[in-house]
Amino acid sequence: MPEAVLSVPRRVAPGARVAEPFPLADVALTGGIFTRARDQMLHLARVYPVDRLLAVFRANAGLDTRGARPPGGWEDFGHPDEDAWGPDDYPGREAAPTANLLRGHYAGHFLSMLALAAGGADDAAVRAELRAKVDALVEGLREVQETLAATGRYSHPGFLAAYGEWQFSRLEGLAPYGEIWAPYYTCHKIMAGLLDAHRHTGSVVALDVAAAMGRWVHGRLSVLPAEQRAAMWALYIAGEAGGMNEVLCDLAMLTGDPVFVETARLFDLDTLLDFAAAGRDELDGMHANQHAATLLGYLALGDLTGETRYTDAVVHLWDMLVPGRTYAHGGSGENELWGPAGAVAGDIGNRNAETCVTYNMLKIARALFERTGEARFADYYERAVTNQVLGSRRDVDSDDSPEVTYMFPVHPGALREWDNVGTCCGGTGLENHVKYQDSVYFRSAAGASGDAARTVWVNLYVASTASWPEAGVRLVQRTDYPLEGGSRIEVDATGDLELRLRVPAWVADSPVSDVQVPGGTCTSDTFGVRVDGEPQSVRADGGYVVLRRDWRPGTVVEIDMPLTLREVPALDDTSVVTLELGPTVLLARSAATTWLPVEAATWRRLDGTLDAPLTRADDGTWHLGDLVLEPTWSGSDARYHMYLRRADARIAFAGADPAADSGVPNAARADGRTFLDVLWADGGFADRGTFLEAVLRTAHEFVGLGLISAAEGRQVLVAAARSAVGREDEDAGREEARAEEAALLSRAPTAAHDGSAPRVEIVPAAAPGVTGWYLRPAELTVTARADAGEPDVEVRVDDGPWAPAGRTPLVLADGVHTVTARAVDDAGRERRVVREVSVDTTPPRTQVTTKRLGPRGVEINLTAVDDVSGVDSIRWKGPDTFWATFAEPFSRALFDAPQVIEFAATDRAGNQEPVRTLVLPPANAE
Repeated sequence: MPEAVLSVPRRVAPGARVAEPFPLADVALTGGIFTRARDQMLHLARVYPVDRLLAVFRANAGLDTRGARPPGGWEDFGHPDEDAWGPDDYPGREAAPTANLLRGHYAGHFLSMLALAAGGADDAAVRAELRAKVDALVEGLREVQETLAATGRYSHPGFLAAYGEWQFSRLEGLAPYGEIWAPYYTCHKIMAGLLDAHRHTGSVVALDVAAAMGRWVHGRLSVLPAEQRAAMWALYIAGEAGGMNEVLCDLAMLTGDPVFVETARLFDLDTLLDFAAAGRDELDGMHANQHAATLLGYLALGDLTGETRYTDAVVHLWDMLVPGRTYAHGGSGENELWGPAGAVAGDIGNRNAETCVTYNMLKIARALFERTGEARFADYYERAVTNQVLGSRRDVDSDDSPEVTYMFPVHPGALREWDNVGTCCGGTGLENHVKYQDSVYFRSAAGASGDAARTVWVNLYVASTASWPEAGVRLVQRTDYPLEGGSRIEVDATGDLELRLRVPAWVADSPVSDVQVPGGTCTSDTFGVRVDGEPQSVRADGGYVVLRRDWRPGTVVEIDMPLTLREVPALDDTSVVTLELGPTVLLARSAATTWLPVEAATWRRLDGTLDAPLTRADDGTWHLGDLVLEPTWSGSDARYHMYLRRADARIAFAGADPAADSGVPNAARADGRTFLDVLWADGGFADRGTFLEAVLRTAHEFVGLGLISAAEGRQVLVAAARSAVGREDEDAGREEARAEEAALLSRAPTAAHDGSAPRVEIVPAAAPGVTGWYLRPAELTVTARADAGEPDVEVRVDDGPWAPAGRTPLVLADGVHTVTARAVDDAGRERRVVREVSVDTTPPRTQVTTKRLGPRGVEINLTAVDDVSGVDSIRWKGPDTFWATFAEPFSRALFDAPQVIEFAATDRAGNQEPVRTLVLPPANAE
């Protein structure tokens, strides 16, 4: 039968391209999970008025706003008394009333969304409608740019912003975030929107406006000393410049003007480039999105200058982030900052995974794939786009909100931060959902010759069509992936064509080793391919199966990759796991805000996947025992747990034989890792022999530590031998099991005493609340028993001193406490147990500050503090206003009569402060 050969990973070289994406117009999604979010965002693109996006620009330029309200949030008019100060007439922070200093960025993102949607629209009428909106927005920006130039107030006629040029001057004076707010970030979003309008709708005006802005940027930065620029770009948030280097490189290529390359280099942050190019990891504590957004520009500069420092830095930074700082859904960062290297479970806080970061990481993955053809970048793309990005769009329709996440947090009992009109993630979220087709397929780069002349990569399994008219190739893909473990691709092509099919990283044994698929039969750990019904002998190496043949129109390629449920441990803590079904990360629904346990010992197959009783419900959730699971991409409002805590009570293995459950307690070492944690630390085993050797080795370790007895060690070995782990036919393997059992017992651990360390338990007097927290002091009793005699029993709380465990209950006040109990018998054997107990008896307290906005307005800022469980939300209500969840400072208009604002904060434990009130004075009152 024909044999599929495999691609070889390539190194990144400046300027080199292995693959290029299909134009948006040449790929169409025809079904699947992504169309839900796409259609919801396309609705917003079609109904949202352009005048609302232009309102802040027109107000800044003194033009008629046509009665339009700005989008709101960060994208509002600013302070009523604010002036469009030029570069030199800003009166200073103490005298200058300002607000909404990032305004203008959201319109740039909206322009990108409109252009991307127009470029990929299937329907000619919809395409024309979207292009008309693009033209109207571009024309409005051109008018503003010309109006600002006519004032003579600004340093260059290309200046375009929704505020004065003073923020850029203050940045050059190293003003901190708070006085200014990332002016070049906003500049980038506007320029990027204009260039997207040019690329996807052919707008010449958009390119002219963007080029004028680029010349203005050059005029400002080219006269500054390198040391001053370095200090600017190192400023926290104030110096955040988005992808300015990227758009300037784009301008250089689109206009042919090399000055834009030099302008792009003026944004170099040499400290970052130097340590990254040298492979030194110094990312801990750096603002994630501030620096992730620059990496595409560095790749472009590597292409345009040939300097390997740029490309080396990006590749090394990628390797520092993926997988070592990447959560299960593809996100990164805690409270917008990167944490320590390799810390995933250890960097779970209350505000993880800013969506903007993943937006940029997807762009970087795509760019690195174009340069290398390596599957690891496509694997990340699939994980992040399927889970975080698709899951970042709420499953609702809206006429005025993107309904996307800011953070997509990963802590226990998390809620997604929906809405985000005007925020940074609200802006990137506009774009995310109208371009899902952009990385489904790639083709050999322009100019390729010889063997690489006609190659198509299938990187995502999505119901879609792709056309490559210049090469005479058309693909039609039909699949329900990721709810189906397979796909069917109809290939319309004549003659020689190489089709590269990505073997997803979640498919067992791929891309670790060559896997021959006898007769094309597909098992749980194989990737099967058939062409016109004929099975192909495939090898999974390098991430792609390559079909090269003399094609005929209508050839059908069928792909089988059975979905498996996997318990995937975090890199830095194997007791912290996610449940993943194929490419989908599953979220456990629960109101608890403490760790949820999961017991999966008796479901684990040899490769670490789970043979579990997972059932699909009519509402799109799955049920696994007591757990209700939903896909990350559901877009629901439910509280969820992305990560669970392994809680296997006994050492047990998969199999129908009752003896596969040893009955031996799953003891833990002093570091908290249990027998099963240690055994399955690498996720799975290559074969049954390796599994049995690992069980034997772990049994020796735990008997040696006195955590299980020698007799219990033998019970564990018998259970492993009688288990079905790695055995295809459990019934037929009985003779083999007896032989394995005898061989293991002949090497079983022995001990001087046929016993084990004492059993010790920490028993709470009552169960916690539904959130997992105790809302009153928790009472605990420690009990222990030994095989002989009375053990010495001690207990400690957190890092406190050990104290004898008496009969009087231990009472714990507010805090998240680690309670450790230990018991030692007469033979000196010790066993410890650890229990995490969360107590929060006090509600948060909200502080209120107000700031007058002229005679008829006030800005209200509600801040709450809860040092124990953390603030979950602050809600407020005013006249004609429902109870709203606080996100940012908000403004209220003042009227002739006083107004009453009610507010209350709730913590993650479930405590709520009493409702309090703020009385707003009437308008014109002092």
